[in-house]
Amino acid sequence: MNEFNLIITTINSILWNDYTLYSLLLTGVVFTLWSGFSQYYALTHGVKVIRGDYDKADDPGAISHFQALSTALSATVGLGNIGGVALAISLGGPGAVFWMWIVGFLGMAIKLTEVSLAMIHRDTSNKENPNGGPMWVVERNLIGKSPIIVFFGKLIAGIFCTALILNTITAGNMFQAWNVANLTQSYFGVPTVVTGCILAILVGAVIIGGIKRIGAVASKLVPFMLILYVVACVFVLSVNLGQIPSMLTLIVTSAFEPLEASNAFIGGTAGYAFMYGMQRALFSNEAGQGSSAIAHSAAKTDEPIREGVVAGLEPFIDTIVVCTMSALVILVTGIWNRPAEINLDQATFTQTSENIWSLESNGSAMDSLQNGQRVFFVYEGNLNIETGNKLQKVYGTVLQTNGVNSISWSPIESNTKPVSNDNGLYLDYVGATLTAAAFDKVLPGLGKWLVTLASWLFAISTMISWSYYGEKGVVYLMGEKGVFLYKIMFCILVVLSTTGFIQTDAELNMFANLGTGFCIIANLPIIWLFGYQAMSSYKEYIRKLKAGAFTRS
Repeated sequence: MNEFNLIITTINSILWNDYTLYSLLLTGVVFTLWSGFSQYYALTHGVKVIRGDYDKADDPGAISHFQALSTALSATVGLGNIGGVALAISLGGPGAVFWMWIVGFLGMAIKLTEVSLAMIHRDTSNKENPNGGPMWVVERNLIGKSPIIVFFGKLIAGIFCTALILNTITAGNMFQAWNVANLTQSYFGVPTVVTGCILAILVGAVIIGGIKRIGAVASKLVPFMLILYVVACVFVLSVNLGQIPSMLTLIVTSAFEPLEASNAFIGGTAGYAFMYGMQRALFSNEAGQGSSAIAHSAAKTDEPIREGVVAGLEPFIDTIVVCTMSALVILVTGIWNRPAEINLDQATFTQTSENIWSLESNGSAMDSLQNGQRVFFVYEGNLNIETGNKLQKVYGTVLQTNGVNSISWSPIESNTKPVSNDNGLYLDYVGATLTAAAFDKVLPGLGKWLVTLASWLFAISTMISWSYYGEKGVVYLMGEKGVFLYKIMFCILVVLSTTGFIQTDAELNMFANLGTGFCIIANLPIIWLFGYQAMSSYKEYIRKLKAGAFTRS
């Protein structure tokens, strides 16, 4: 397994190098300026569109603007907002939130561009189930071209569809199911695989019905879960109102300066705050991935740009509103840099082989731990390139034998003898469990029930939308004949991801980034090659809008 993880980590280091992140930022800046700050029309005209002001019953498409937005949001507003934000802060520090804001703002212009392109080139030959997305943008632009251009164009489209399916499996499936399963086990003792089976049944019951059922479920589920979660966040923030200004300052300053270690937080460089913030925001709002364009392509409209403007609302709602809410809850409660829950009486490092060490620990306070609970211990060892210091985490699992607790620690790889940092034992709040713990600090039990419920709703909504994205990738590559088998495999993978082969938040982050990275690498060239078409149509649409050419229904 270590070799496999090393391979994935190596691939991610290539996918998520600085050039990828800078390319995304540049894409957002270029299309923001090119469109004349289209964010304004997303927040004004886009709201009117989803209210139904421009709906026409005979427009081509399968679902309303609101249902299309809800379907796309159900894929973005999910555990990325609960667990993903927690991951970003625990690994990159508060500065990661600043880069989430930047990506959220610029992502509004990227979303408008890629969705407008998809709408311009969508296939509505089947009005009940339109086809659209980056692969169709490429397909329609190949008409009348030379065989060599057609070959390379189809290759690009095929690469994107393959990346889309991979992203569906990892970020849109594994990430969701794993988070929910571990959260439910942590609070209610439900075996992870049982949660996986329940999720598979619920998701399967929806995705069998296709985009109309997905749109109908999403349009009811998304508003409910958003209101529920935001109200709870507002409650926590109101209790800690005085800390919000200082936390906002910390977010900005730590985005550009290294942040020193503090208790559970082992430190972080500005570079890693940038990377984790970018990754989590992109994972959450999907800007540049091309995936949400598939959902929007099903919208009923005769004006392609109109749906593109609607799509610009997604990163604002997802990243700037919901992610910020989660981040502030985690920060103001201090759960991200909490002191150790338990102080060990003894922590001894013993060398077992060359550069390999084992940790032996004991303490009477360990009796309060539960069997199977995940914990971590902070030590000084080799230089940690992610933090710029020598602090590292070693993870362990609580084992209970005849009523006595012990901890099975993972081996430590270090060319120098590890040294205990503070003899503190920390509960390992992974992903969404960190957010839940933040709510519990304000009102005990709130995190347990709210975050568990929200995580289930978010996960189900995300998985049903992503299943549709992957389905369209399968249709493009294999035709309709592959759809049924794909849906069965999707549900099987829901269960498989909860069987225990992913153990830590770092591993979870690794798998989620794999699919997201491949999708971005495949989609960015499509945006740059054909984005001028979206901008030309957008400017013409805004000209007509200002001239009063569009009548409201």
